[in-house]
Formats: sequence, structure tokens, C-alpha cells
Amino acid sequence: MTSREVLVVPSRIERWIENFGGRHDGCSLSVESGALTGLARDGSNFVARPPFARAYAGPADPPAFAETCIPPAHWGVLLVRKGGFAIARLAGERTVESKVGQRHVQGRTKAGGQSQQRFSRRRDNQARAAFEAAAGHAHRILTGPLKALVCGGDRTAVERVLEDPRLRQLTPLRVEPWLAVPDPRRAVLEQAVVDGGSVAVTVVDHS
Repeated sequence: MTSREVLVVPSRIERWIENFGGRHDGCSLSVESGALTGLARDGSNFVARPPFARAYAGPADPPAFAETCIPPAHWGVLLVRKGGFAIARLAGERTVESKVGQRHVQGRTKAGGQSQQRFSRRRDNQARAAFEAAAGHAHRILTGPLKALVCGGDRTAVERVLEDPRLRQLTPLRVEPWLAVPDPRRAVLEQAVVDGGSVAVTVVDHS
């Protein structure tokens, strides 16, 4: 028995469920705890949860479930790590506006005494400037009627950015899952947009 997590874009979830049944000689579907579940004859099963922290309460029907998983008309992605950020505003599956930026933040040093203190102050100032830059672009890009905000990167860094008074309205819009991403770059942001709007499926294979 093996367990794995997969992300499936909403437009492909019906085919994914069909293929799961084909691989396991059919499966029965049900709705439990806000998710669509499937149980195959060989004991394999899956649990599919809609993106954007939605709870599914419709029929055990793949097309109806897929309809629930369609991205909202207005949502955003915010990725932050020390020295880098990536932001996108989306309309459904389409990226309306985005920004990727890097700021230099020095790494740690083994120096001690006053040198260590000066280094720490300089590093803190660099990190603060990076977070302020990210907050400024987030305010410009994400201000408006967003329905959800998908975040990722370093949690502390994201919290620092969202502490900006201009972004207070974004905090209640944050949804799980958290995206564990490397330093934000254009390709990282593009993949985060796909992952953030995908159906999270837990699969347990018995065969």
C-alpha cells in the first residue's frame, strides 16, 4: 500500500477520475467531509479536495465536482522569500498582472563581536527593504475585489509583507495549501499559479 499526493487542474479532474477507475477495475464515488472520494474494488482509494479552501457538498458526480473547482473570477498569488518575491493577479485561469523581483540579502556570517552586530543590522535592513518592495508591488497588483489569496515561500517572510497596513485586507483571504517554493522566479510563479488553482488529491494504492 502506498500513499501519494497529486495536483490536478480542474479541467482534467474528470478524466483523472475516469482513469483511476480504469486502472482499478471501477470505483464507487461518495462525498465526505467536503471532498469527493473514490473507492476501488481492490481497496485503492482517493480523496479529492477543491482548491481555494472550498468544501464540496454536491452530488458524487465528477462533472458537478469539476464545476465547483473552477478558479474564482478574481484571485491572487503571493510568494516571498528573503531577497525575492513573485506576485500575480488572476481572472480565472488568466494572469492579468504579475511582478517578479529580487533584492540582495546577505547570508549569515561566522564573525563575532561588533562585526557580527554590524553585519546583523545590515542584513536586517536589507531584508526590511526587500519586504517593503514586495509589499509595494502587492498593494499595486492585488488591491481590489479578490476572492482568495494563495501564498507560498517562507512563512515568516510572507507574514512580514502582509503586516504592511496597505495589505491588511488580504490576510482574511489567505487559503491553504501553502506552496513550498524555492526562490521566486518567473517559472516558479507560473507553476505556483497552476498548483494554487489545482485539485489536491490524496491517493492510496493497494495494488
